[in-house]
Amino acid sequence: MTWTEAQRYCRENYTDLATVNNINDMNDMNQLMKSGVWIGLMNTGVYKWKWSLGDPVKYTNWSNGDSNGPDDCVYMRDGSWHHQSCNMKMRFICYNESSKGFIIDDSSVSWRDAQIFCRQHHTDLTSVRNQTENQQIQKIMNDKHISEVWIGLFSDSWEWSDKSESGFRNWHPNEPNNPYTEKCAEFNPGQWNNVACSNSLTFVCYEDNLILIQMNLSWSEALRYCRENHVDLVSVDSEEIQFMVTDVIHQSSTDAVWMGLRHSCAVGLWFWVNGEMVCYQNWASGNGTSDVNCDTVKSGAVQSGGDHLWISRPESQQLNFICSSKDN
Repeated sequence: MTWTEAQRYCRENYTDLATVNNINDMNDMNQLMKSGVWIGLMNTGVYKWKWSLGDPVKYTNWSNGDSNGPDDCVYMRDGSWHHQSCNMKMRFICYNESSKGFIIDDSSVSWRDAQIFCRQHHTDLTSVRNQTENQQIQKIMNDKHISEVWIGLFSDSWEWSDKSESGFRNWHPNEPNNPYTEKCAEFNPGQWNNVACSNSLTFVCYEDNLILIQMNLSWSEALRYCRENHVDLVSVDSEEIQFMVTDVIHQSSTDAVWMGLRHSCAVGLWFWVNGEMVCYQNWASGNGTSDVNCDTVKSGAVQSGGDHLWISRPESQQLNFICSSKDN
């Protein structure tokens, strides 16, 4: 089908054309795909800042303003951010998911070459998600007497069909090109191309198991809504489901989002509404203990930003929430 026909088919039968949020998504698709297929990425002509890792852009620290255009990438100097042509050569800083660490490389390369190196040897060029990470990176630079490094922020005009904020891209080195005639993305195993949207290709849809509801309800109201309209409030009883939550939570309008976690004062334990024990945990410091003040009923929420840690909130607080559309 053409890209538009494929988009319509996916929306009518599943959720949408596929979004590739991160390297794990890309690797999963690489194992399935044998030839080029449509994914849900399209050139809108409107340039926005994106993180190479796919994180939403919620924190910035600009020195010279955030105006952006084609082929703009971002480097850090003295703790502040500056944008420059991506072809400029300078040192860069990678993020390593395994060690949760930042690694500065002494090579002087373009932003794209820095991205390739970081993905081959670590995880990706680093995101800077908050002031604490900004200060950590600046301290590393000061300790190494390095004045400027590329970070993972870049400008592009491509958007996902499902309105995901993900900035993850994996273009072939000579792509994207021909921006006026080739406005849709073709996923090839390894790297992507942009081609004319009128081409006929096979395509990849995705179906959400989790659905963010942008209504502000109490925990009990959210539970009732999910059970009446979907299956249940989400039970995040594994790291895999936690990753799924982080993929859908970026559109929330509240600083935390209800999940199906509640505290029982009778037995002094937290429990999931699907009946599972709380084995996998991702609590923020000071949350999740059995020593809970039982003057108010407490339920579990997940932070919308930062590391998406779990926190306890009074059940009466009104928040967005996540429903599951299938039984775990």
